[in-house]
Amino acid sequence: MEKISAYVTEKAKSELKPYTYDGKVGDNDVLIKVSHCGVCQSDIHLVDGDWGDVYPCIAGHEIIGTVDRTGEKVKTVKIGDKVGVGWQCNSCNNCEYCENEEETFCKENQPTCVEHFGGFAQKVISNERFVIPIPETMDSAKTAPLLCAGITVYTPLKRYVKKGDKVAIIGIGGLGHLAIQFAKKMGCSVTAISRSKDKELESKEFGADNFITSEPKPDSFDLIINTTHISPDMNMYMASIKPKGTFVQVGISETSLDVDPGLLIGGNKSVAGSGIGSPKMIKEMIKFAQKNNVYAKVEVLPMSNINEALNKTRMNEARYRIVLENK
Repeated sequence: MEKISAYVTEKAKSELKPYTYDGKVGDNDVLIKVSHCGVCQSDIHLVDGDWGDVYPCIAGHEIIGTVDRTGEKVKTVKIGDKVGVGWQCNSCNNCEYCENEEETFCKENQPTCVEHFGGFAQKVISNERFVIPIPETMDSAKTAPLLCAGITVYTPLKRYVKKGDKVAIIGIGGLGHLAIQFAKKMGCSVTAISRSKDKELESKEFGADNFITSEPKPDSFDLIINTTHISPDMNMYMASIKPKGTFVQVGISETSLDVDPGLLIGGNKSVAGSGIGSPKMIKEMIKFAQKNNVYAKVEVLPMSNINEALNKTRMNEARYRIVLENK
């Protein structure tokens, strides 16, 4: 067993406190010494009880660190390697989805910080299949958010767009500022949509060609990605999508998406959802990000300032991701 120091939430909306637990490193597991961990909105939902009673909870799933120890059967990484772990840390490894490298759909999908202790800690344990090699040249703090926020927007962009397409990103926050960068580097024309006029300059620095706070024009976009946790005016946005275009929801909203079927049928349009991405997709994204200089804009705080980091994220004060650092 490995003694692991961490920060735990014991009940909804309570401050995180220091905590030590015994972690078991199995034959196919990797023990990672955490250097950096991003603070995602999903972490807020977990510690605040929005997603049910998951306590005691050690959140954190945008993890960068170094391999500290490996199980006897681990072959893909070695002690000292720089690696990352995202939302998922294990699966059954033998169902049709795991065999086709689509592990996110596995019925035994194991989240890194639900019924498992995550990255708000000195160390974390993951099955080797979900441990992603990270090039030494990539900035760890700026890369950590790619493990969740980055892959969440990269996956639908990879699936739905081609060079020259017109893409709109709703919500310019932790996910949105990365979506702009990825879409631009894929050769798309990018429009940022936000209620905050003060984000226009930075949106264009990230690569947005246009910035709007008002209703988009009809037949404007091949793809719209909604990165917010709000259900938008779907009829307005479906009207702004070109025929055969797609609206993708990646933020979990509290209310359903209300769509006029006529707007779907008339232009053969689609509404889709997209989650994270498989280890294979994450590895591809990391290579793309390194080649195209795609990184998160971050504010780095010591891991000991975790409650401050959570509060700033709750208050929407992060520009654009807070990353916790172990020194």
